[in-house]
Amino acid sequence: MTQKRRKFSPEFKEEAVRMVIETSRPISDVARELGILEGTLGTWVATYRRAHAGEAPPPTADEGIRLHELERQNRELRMENEFLKKAAAYFAKDHR
Repeated sequence: MTQKRRKFSPEFKEEAVRMVIETSRPISDVARELGILEGTLGTWVATYRRAHAGEAPPPTADEGIRLHELERQNRELRMENEFLKKAAAYFAKDHR
């Protein structure tokens, strides 16, 4: 009995690879979840890694959350700093 060869869209392949790369999940777990062979997904991931070898890896979910929090803190500190600069200038002008 011969089985038909399944074809996968580029979007499906990209999403499957992203699940492995961004979440650092094992290829076997993602392949099982998607109902594809480990070897197939492993080939897709290896191709992606070769194509993007010189790039920095995308941030993990935890790193993304941490980055978002740090950006928020940075905005708040900048606003506080601007306020303190204006207050210092006001009081320096008042005492002259």
